[in-house]
Amino acid sequence: MWAQLITTRIKLGREGDLPKLAEQLQATEQPGSGLVRSMMMQDQKDPSRAYMLVVFESEEKARARENDERRQEGLAKVRALMEEILDGPREFVDLTVIEEMTP
Repeated sequence: MWAQLITTRIKLGREGDLPKLAEQLQATEQPGSGLVRSMMMQDQKDPSRAYMLVVFESEEKARARENDERRQEGLAKVRALMEEILDGPREFVDLTVIEEMTP
């Protein structure tokens, strides 16, 4: 498995828009994209910081998903919302999943 951690800042007063962003991102998903799980999180001590963790079957599937034409129209809407609510660029950390534990 492969994962990506995305860190960003939220504009003052726009913290409540994160669920809307998550909903729009979910609406762009396509069957067979390789997405295993996705989480959007907000820092409890600093609500202006948000984190997104996306886990894929493989990096190859994740990269193919980035260029999936079926997602592009929906992503245009997502990007517009990001422009409205995010403060500055996102930071991306690519991760190799070594072990996954579930209860």
